[in-house]
Amino acid sequence: MPRRHRQHHRIQRRRLEEGLRAQREVQGLVGAQAPGAEEEGAAAFSSTVTPGTLEEAAAAAPPSPPQSPQGASSSPTGLASNPMCHSNEGSSNQEEEGPSTSQDLADPASVMQDTLEEKMSDLIHFLLLKYRIKELITKEEMLNTVIKDYQDHFPEIFREASDCMQVVFGVDVKEVDPTSQSYILVTSVGLTYYEELNDAQRFPKAGLLIIILGLIYLEGDCAQEEVIWDALGAMGVHAGMEHYIYGEPRKLITQDWVQEGNLEYRQLPNSDPACNEFLWGPRAHAETSKLKVLEYVAKVSGCDPRSFPFLYEEALRDEEEEA
Repeated sequence: MPRRHRQHHRIQRRRLEEGLRAQREVQGLVGAQAPGAEEEGAAAFSSTVTPGTLEEAAAAAPPSPPQSPQGASSSPTGLASNPMCHSNEGSSNQEEEGPSTSQDLADPASVMQDTLEEKMSDLIHFLLLKYRIKELITKEEMLNTVIKDYQDHFPEIFREASDCMQVVFGVDVKEVDPTSQSYILVTSVGLTYYEELNDAQRFPKAGLLIIILGLIYLEGDCAQEEVIWDALGAMGVHAGMEHYIYGEPRKLITQDWVQEGNLEYRQLPNSDPACNEFLWGPRAHAETSKLKVLEYVAKVSGCDPRSFPFLYEEALRDEEEEA
């Protein structure tokens, strides 16, 4: 690899790892929810909404930090620049600095920001429930069930929640009927990845798969296993350690996704000691593209895909050849 390419490669890896660390913080929005809250919500949302269900779920989660009023109206391109997606930093800082003053508690901007973050968290839970039971979702439903008295802020809450659904869970919120303003939840980057969500597995795992496909592309279309685990460690995913979203990741990555054709896992020839590497599987090649995966990686990294110039040019060439 030429020196210039190696320098860009290091920068790209660093950007992505920063995005993955931010993603770990965002996962606290859903991971901190009480285990039974989502099941109670699912039963309510699938038929008649019970008042107070979402408020109870929000009460079970840790408080969100106050943010500047400008943060709510920003248009983030990734988790690292998304103020509404951070859930734990503020509470820990507050403990270190001592109790808040009465002036801080009375600050209207902070109170409003806290409320908008809570509404975004509620909406993420609602979208996850709809994804789990495979139902369309309408704007009217979201307004009446989640947003309620804060309908003027719906565009920003919906945008931030949709971004978090995409970069954390690999799920896109797509409009299917502009007239009724209804939406469907589908796997990102064109994958037909299917997972049956249930009481034991409550969260989608597709986001992790797309991150791994992106790492493979960043590494030159094949990535050594050690490189993959080092990068995933930034988001709290470690081989042999149970993760509250992904379960035991080693089996998921080296067996399940390999059997499904999403990944290829093989031993490096003539390696001593023996080491393994990952490549895209035939299903990934058939269903998505380097450009789509690179755009996803760029969003997680909080930058434009053209910030990965060599990879972006290669991805564009592949698109042109396939057209």
